[in-house]
Amino acid sequence: MISINYRDPRPIYEQIRDELRMLILTGVLPPGEKLPSVRELAQELAINPNTIQRAYRELEQGGFIDSVPGKGNFAALKQEAASQRKDELMTRLRETAAELRSLGAGEEELLACVREGGEKT
Repeated sequence: MISINYRDPRPIYEQIRDELRMLILTGVLPPGEKLPSVRELAQELAINPNTIQRAYRELEQGGFIDSVPGKGNFAALKQEAASQRKDELMTRLRETAAELRSLGAGEEELLACVREGGEKT
């Protein structure tokens, strides 16, 4: 379900947070789906439970999971969280597009990239 890339410059908790967020946003983890416990996921990934706890805490603060004391953590995509994430990504896309334009990328090249979902042709 989750993989860690040790060559990725992002901290491990961010990788876990981002992968879980993507699983929730895409519906792979539908609302109400129980997530692995902190200890289970820490054992599975062979990392410190505090790392998992930090990822879960940030997901909860962002509205992507609900934590129920004594029961666990559950996927819970709140509409405002999805809308906020969309706004963040659109801002990042605009910034990236502006940088690409300054490097000589044409409009058609940018549109083709967006249509293909970012896959390199």
